[in-house]
Amino acid sequence: MNESILQINHLSKTFGTNQVLRDIDFTVEAGDVISIIGASGSGKSTLLRCINLLEIPTSGEILYHGRNILTRGTNAPAYRAHVGMVFQSFNLFNNMTVLENCVVGQVRVLKRNREEARAHAMEYLERVGMAPYINARPRQISGGQKQRVAIARAMAMDPEVLLFDEPTSALDPEMVGEVLSVMRALAESGMTMLVVTHEMAFARDVSNRVVYMNGGVICEQGSPEQLFTNPKRPETVDFLMRFRKT
Repeated sequence: MNESILQINHLSKTFGTNQVLRDIDFTVEAGDVISIIGASGSGKSTLLRCINLLEIPTSGEILYHGRNILTRGTNAPAYRAHVGMVFQSFNLFNNMTVLENCVVGQVRVLKRNREEARAHAMEYLERVGMAPYINARPRQISGGQKQRVAIARAMAMDPEVLLFDEPTSALDPEMVGEVLSVMRALAESGMTMLVVTHEMAFARDVSNRVVYMNGGVICEQGSPEQLFTNPKRPETVDFLMRFRKT
C-alpha cells in the first residue's frame, strides 16, 4: 500500500456562524489525480485553501507524510513549496516578466541561485509552450497563457502535490482546452494533483478518483466510472443530471 502524502482527518472550517466545511476525511497518495466537483458554494475552494494553509481550519488535522501541519512551528512557505497551488485568477506578479514570475519563488523560498532558478523555470515554460514569451508581462498575454505560466511557476518549485482551484473558470471558452491539455500532460507524467473543477470531461477522463461535495461535506467519492455511471447518493444523481442539462 502506498504511503499517503496527505491525509485529511475530520477537517472543519467555520467563518463566523457559517460552517463551510464539516468533518472532511480523505487521503492523497502519490500519483493520484483527484477531481473535486460540486455546486458553487459547496466548500470545494475553501478545502483547497485549507490544505494550502491560505485558510486555517477550525478543527481537524492535515497530515503531510504523517506530520500534522496545523501544529505550531510549521513553516507555511516551505510547506507550500511541496504542496503548490494554481489559482483561477492566475495570481501572477504584474510588474514582473513571465520568466521572473517563475524565478522569484525559487530564489526566495528554495534559496536557489538565480542562474539555476532561470534554467529550471525555462524547463517548465518550455513544457507548457510559453518559452517564446519569457520577456512579456502578464498584461501582454492571454488568459490561457497566464494560466500556463502559473502552472509552470508552480511546477518550478518541484512540488510533490499540485492543487488547482478551478483553473479554467476565468478563461474564455476557446482558451480552456489549452490549459486542460497541459494539465492532462502533467497527470500522464505522474504528477499528484488535486483539482477543483467544473470540467466534467476532465474529471471523468483524467482523474483516478472523483470527490463530490455538497453543503460542506464529502457526499460521495469513488472512481470516475463509479461516480459518473453508478452514483449511490441522490444528491450526486441530481447534481450530475443538472450539470448535463447546462
